[in-house]
Amino acid sequence: METASFSRVVEEQFAPETTYLNTASCGLLPRRAVEAVKRLTDELATGSRAGSGDFEAVEAARAGFARLVGVGADRVAVGSSVSVHVGLIAASLPAGAEVLAPEGEFSSVVSPFAVRGDLRMRYVPLEALAGAVRPGTALVAFSSVQSADGRTADLDKVREAAAVHGARTLLDTTQSAGWLPLDAGAYDYTVTGGFKFLLAPRGTSFLTVSEEAQRTLPALFAAWAAADDPWNSTYGPVGSLPGSARRYDAPVSFLSYHGARHSLALLGEVGADAVHARVTGLAARFRDGLAGLGHEAVPGESAIVAVPGLGGQVAALARAGVVVSERAGSLRAAFHLYNTEADVDRALDVLAR
Repeated sequence: METASFSRVVEEQFAPETTYLNTASCGLLPRRAVEAVKRLTDELATGSRAGSGDFEAVEAARAGFARLVGVGADRVAVGSSVSVHVGLIAASLPAGAEVLAPEGEFSSVVSPFAVRGDLRMRYVPLEALAGAVRPGTALVAFSSVQSADGRTADLDKVREAAAVHGARTLLDTTQSAGWLPLDAGAYDYTVTGGFKFLLAPRGTSFLTVSEEAQRTLPALFAAWAAADDPWNSTYGPVGSLPGSARRYDAPVSFLSYHGARHSLALLGEVGADAVHARVTGLAARFRDGLAGLGHEAVPGESAIVAVPGLGGQVAALARAGVVVSERAGSLRAAFHLYNTEADVDRALDVLAR
């Protein structure tokens, strides 16, 4: 998208009242998503709608996410949280299977495997992940971008190593989908929480499943909403499940998905390449500015910037109207399409004091 059009869309859809650099915790909702949720809320308050929402919004969000990550909508299941999707995958593994993950990986990616108690969990440094895949590794579970510090995984190397040893891959794209171009079809599974860089309300999540993995992943959470004919599957066992990833759908919050369809449509209009250029440029400006102040950020080209040892400055920044977060002792700032160079300079100015 051209710069002028990009700026116009941002100005029309966002009106932050702070210097908001905290998308890694929660993204800002675009106006069109807010308006859709308000409309549904008003209808539910007045009884002017039959039911609590509609599946048209869910299908629109599914299609919007599918376009964003480069797969067909038949590869996408919807839900309300990443941990539920991961739990389904964890339940499919045989006892004794080895799951390989980075040290310090986000809890939702590893806990569903760890709590089973009969799987072999193995953790290695992120940069050693590809080299740690070995014969007998059943699954490599990792995030494309680390939540704590914004480090990015070497996706190509991990994927290639997994293929050599016959291991499946589970990629969490919660901290990257929306700004980092992705081919979800290159992985057996991807999971994504919608309330960060996808700018959707909390309570939206997406699971992609390869055609090969669909042959062995059981639909353990199947309910009437995942049936071939949902409205005729509300009583008794579901008679027939779809031949697509929709059979892994979990019941959803219609309020969340009525907003999500518009958030995903907006990201589709702007384009991941345009967002990527914007946010990585802002992050680079922030890293350079930090270096000028004598602070060394975690190196990389991520939209998420972590500064070890500066976590104690989060409160002071908040008092000055700059919203960031603290993770593992580090100050963490995250940039998205609604951020500007002025936001970067404002944060640096406060830190310089």
